[in-house]
Amino acid sequence: MLPSQPKAEAEIPTDPLGRQTPNGCFLGFLNAARLGNYQTAAQYLQLSPALGKSKGEQLAIKLKTALDLGLVGPLKDVSANTDGTIEEGVPLERERIGRVSVNNHEINVDLVRVSDADAGQIWLFSADTLARIPELYDNLQAQPANTKLPAILVKNEFLEAPVWQWLALLAAIPASAAIAWLLILLTIFPIRLWRHYFNRSTIKNWTQVSGPVWLILGVFVDALLFESISFPILHRHYYYILLRIGFAIGVAWLILRLVTWGMEKLKNRAITHGRPEAVSLVLLGQRLLKAFVLVLAGLAIMRAFGFDTSTVLAGVGIGGLAISFGAQKTIENLFGGATILGDSVIHVGDICRIGDRIGTIEDISLRSTRIRTLERTELSVPNGTLASINIENFSRRDKILFNPTLGLRYETTPDQMRFFLAEVRRLLYQHPKIETSTARARLADFSDSALSVEIFSFVSTRDFAEFTAIREDLMLRIMDIVTQAGTGFAFPSRTVYLGKDTGLNPELIEAAVQKTRQWRNEQKLPFPDFSPEEITEISDSMPYPQAGSAFKESTTVKK
Repeated sequence: MLPSQPKAEAEIPTDPLGRQTPNGCFLGFLNAARLGNYQTAAQYLQLSPALGKSKGEQLAIKLKTALDLGLVGPLKDVSANTDGTIEEGVPLERERIGRVSVNNHEINVDLVRVSDADAGQIWLFSADTLARIPELYDNLQAQPANTKLPAILVKNEFLEAPVWQWLALLAAIPASAAIAWLLILLTIFPIRLWRHYFNRSTIKNWTQVSGPVWLILGVFVDALLFESISFPILHRHYYYILLRIGFAIGVAWLILRLVTWGMEKLKNRAITHGRPEAVSLVLLGQRLLKAFVLVLAGLAIMRAFGFDTSTVLAGVGIGGLAISFGAQKTIENLFGGATILGDSVIHVGDICRIGDRIGTIEDISLRSTRIRTLERTELSVPNGTLASINIENFSRRDKILFNPTLGLRYETTPDQMRFFLAEVRRLLYQHPKIETSTARARLADFSDSALSVEIFSFVSTRDFAEFTAIREDLMLRIMDIVTQAGTGFAFPSRTVYLGKDTGLNPELIEAAVQKTRQWRNEQKLPFPDFSPEEITEISDSMPYPQAGSAFKESTTVKK
């Protein structure tokens, strides 16, 4: 016995008339009625089989006429979703198209979702709407234009509409443009007069937005004029699609002009404030904003044509997710560049330490940063990496640290050390390029082969080349002080004294000792530091550069 075959899955029925959505039902009825096929049009009405056979075609004719002559306002967007649109005040399984008003008689035109044995779930014009159509039809009157215009313009038709309506439409387009431009002039002219009267500058960049504003106002005016022409409803439906497209283009055009104008101001401000690298960030923001506006405009145009934009957005989201996974490193570098430019961590021309490399920033792009190293090679670092590591910016320092540690011989006596420390402090206080408030010189440690003296001070310069010259001057003066103190620098080695070695100079030792005793007797011993009065007196009093330097003019003025 053969094994039983699985039953085939039940096929979802399809409707040949396209009534699965409210939009399909509405346009299907209008197209069938436009072609004069009222027998097919009757199948879009919620009627019993008996009533459909006897009065279906007549109801279809009257409904089409009532929609053409009595529909109030522009057509709303009829949903292209099988479930319709959830609207406040409208029951579920219903879609409200609009209102038909005739001689103070008004009804809502609704579609209703029903089950059909052959077509499944379909949408039809609701029975309660159809029940009031004959009454409205009996109250309809001919348009005033049809009774006053020549018969040739009323009776002759073009594309199922009287010729006079097409002529009125052609006249309404330039009239709308003229009225819109007049409205703009009526708004701008008083503003210009006011600004001229109060000596204010003229309105700048108006020409950049005048075009899109003109288009938006023109669409509004043309919609009002078109409503008064009373075209058949199907013609109105398609023309309102064109108007919505024109409005979407005008709004997108206006926003793009405003984005360009605003970003130009940001670029000029960045250049004025000395931040040319920020221009790249501004350009990135401008491109992203423009792309976003164009996408929204495209979605608005697709919605005007009746497409379900929620499906498109879902597809864009899935595609964007796939792209983001594939271009993860590119996106990382892009956002890293935006972070670096936005935080102003580094600028072009800055000298920085990045990782274990030192160099000058030559260019900051959206993907990478190029650095000219001390070896004169070009180093390119991805911005994603640069945003995640420590960056030391030497160009941002306001002063440079001078912090040597000196080692003096162990034969140095305490008074010699006091003399040495006092003279070094005097040097730091007197030097015009040393920050007096933070300068200090201290005996720091008894190391293995030397007495360690730490000098801590800041050199008032941001130029490293100038710092090296000042550092050299300070170290030469310190060497002179070491000699004056009668001591010497220690070396990491043992000293073997021979009989012929005279050792340290006794005269200099005695002079240093006597000077220290004199300070002690006069109660001017500069420990732990010089008195504030003496610091003020000797501050910046030393000639710099030293006498005999090629730079003849001294930068120091005696206070």
